[in-house]
Parts: sequence; structure tokens; C-alpha cells
Amino acid sequence: MNPRYILFLILGVDISILFFQSSSLSISYYESLILYGDLSFLQFITKVSLYFFGSNDFALRLPMIIMHTLSVLLLYKISNKYLPSLRDRLWLVLVFVLLPGVISSAILVDSAGLVIFGLLLFTYLYDRYPKKYIYIILSLYIVIDAGFVYLFLALIIFAIYNKDKVFFLFNTIALSISVYIYGIEIKGVPTGYFLDAIAVYSAIFTPVVFVYIFYSLYRKYLNKDIDILWFISSVVFIFSLIISFRQRVALEHFAPYLILALPLAAQTFYHSYRVRLKIFRTRYKLVFIVALILLVINSITVLFNKELYYFMNKPQNHFAYKMHVAKELANELKSRGIRCVQTEHRMSNRLKFYGITNCTSYTLIENDLKKGAKSNVTISYKNRAVYIANVTEINTN
Repeated sequence: MNPRYILFLILGVDISILFFQSSSLSISYYESLILYGDLSFLQFITKVSLYFFGSNDFALRLPMIIMHTLSVLLLYKISNKYLPSLRDRLWLVLVFVLLPGVISSAILVDSAGLVIFGLLLFTYLYDRYPKKYIYIILSLYIVIDAGFVYLFLALIIFAIYNKDKVFFLFNTIALSISVYIYGIEIKGVPTGYFLDAIAVYSAIFTPVVFVYIFYSLYRKYLNKDIDILWFISSVVFIFSLIISFRQRVALEHFAPYLILALPLAAQTFYHSYRVRLKIFRTRYKLVFIVALILLVINSITVLFNKELYYFMNKPQNHFAYKMHVAKELANELKSRGIRCVQTEHRMSNRLKFYGITNCTSYTLIENDLKKGAKSNVTISYKNRAVYIANVTEINTN
């Protein structure tokens, strides 16, 4: 089969799964802060989508899915430099779309998906267009999102390595402006969040993929086989580990940079695999199969995540709980003719997206599931109650 057909088949299945998953999620409190908070580029493109397609979950997540799709195509193009074989590049794309961190960034309205797309776009343009265009896109990144501040840091080190004074000066100014606008908070005393950071990275990439990415970056350093992709991934990764000794690190801001190292890891893997005789390739096949199985299991878990409630004593411990309940709760209230309630601000922010505004005519108070309090509103998944509350009309007479 034509490799391009396989690529579009992977994309088609991936996009279909993302849209299916989007329909089962509710807006989270963090997403509501982006939508109703201070003006940002992410807020702008989300509101444009909502304007054209209506206030619904499809429109809310459409910009992230589009950026994810473009990211897949950019990764495929970028990997041509590292993986001449079309089949190898297709395997890389498959691994990319199955990564836990990539799946979440493709449907959640946050900066991770935007930064992944921005990094891949920058890397693609860097080797193909004159420097003046690179300066333009980097200038745009200064104002688009705070997540690109670490890109300027990596490019400063890259410029020093290449003795490029102009590039060094530009990125130093860009970093200074970004820090002034957004700030980089480094605080605290040594508290030992290093192992926590490693654990989160392993969860984002799966342990096998994360370890191999780390190994590939280290091996390329030893072989002096380093380029701009290596610098962007390695500098930011090392910086995140260094500050993790002093404070808890929001790794969703750093993980997109390590995702950029996937072509390097794939190149190292296939080189090590193909230089060996077939009888000595078993270990590499086993590593790849184990990694792929873990990624597929993760994807199935994400796709059918609501089934997990059946096995959980405390629904709030579900990894996607913060993305559930609000939409079903809003529909339940509307079915009772209730269009506004007074409740705690997190849920109030989320209900606002589904047309339930804040007022003093009704109160909504969540109850503790364990205490078994009497409730007149129950949200259940798979015949398992995950949220109970009392909604009461307030008599103002």
C-alpha cells in the first residue's frame, strides 16, 4: 500500500478517536479559566471556533485537534532528515499519536498542544527558510504563549555552540522579553521533586519510550551527533530536572520539548537495529513490541476511561474526573427547567459554558458520595454514581 495512504489512514483513525473522545468530555475548570480569563492567543482561536460552530464541545476542542493534525504532518516531514525509510517514518507517526501526553494535548484546551505544534513548525522552517523568516516566527512566539520561553533558552545555548552572535543576541532579547511578560518562577529550597519529575515524564511518554529518548540524547551527545533538535530537547529537559531539585515542576510546560526528540530516538533505534545481523535483533524487536503494547493499552484506557469508574471506590481519583460531570449536570438541570444556580466557583465556571449561569434563585450543593447523603441530583457512569448534589429553589418572597 502507498505510504501516504497509510499515513492518512493513521490520521483518519486518530482524528475520529479524538472527536469521539471529545464528545464524552466536559470542559474542565482550567479550560474555563482560559476561555473566560485574560486575553490570550489560545483563548482567541478557541472563541473563533465557538463563534463559527456554536458553544459546544466539538467547537471547543476543534482548534487543538487541528493543531495536532498539523503536528503529525510536520513530524512526518521533519523525520525525513533522520529516517529515510518511509516505513520507519510511519512507525514514528504511530508512536507519536499513541503517546499519552500527545493524546491529552490533542483534546485539552491548554498550551501543550500549541507549544508542540509551534516547536515542530519552527524546526521544520529552520532548515528550509532564510534566517529572516525564523526571526519573524520567533518574534511571534514571544507574544503567542509563555510556553515558548524555554525555546529561547535552548536557542541561546545552540547559538553559543555554533558561535552565532546575531542569533545569540536575538534569542537573549527574546528570552528577556518573555521573562518580563510571563516570568519564570524558580523558588524554594532543595525538596527532592526530582524523582517525581521522572515519574511524571514516564507517565507522559510511558516508561519504555521515556528511557529510550533519554538514552538516545545521551548517546548522541557522546558521539557529538548533535543538532538543533538535540539542543531544544536536551537543554529544556536538563533545565526541568535541575529546577525539580528545588520545586515541583509543571512538566506539561516542558514535556513538549522532549517530544521533539522522537525523531532522534527513532534514528538511534533503527540504526542500532539494522547494523546487527537478524539473529541479534531479537532484543530490539522485543523492546519495540513492549513499547507499542503499552502505548496501545494506554490509548484504549483513554478511549474507554469511563469504564474505570466501575472499579474505583473514589471516583475523584479517576485521572479524567476533572473532565467529567459538568456537561451531564448541566443537561440534568436544564431538563428540570433550571437555567441558573448558585454553587462553588469551579463548577459554576464550568456550567457557564453549557448555558447554566450564576444566580440566587437556586443553590447547588455537592454531597459526599461516601456519606450516602440524600440527594436529588445524581450523575452516574456505567451505573456507578460519580457525583451527587442537592439543588434547591430559593424563595425570595
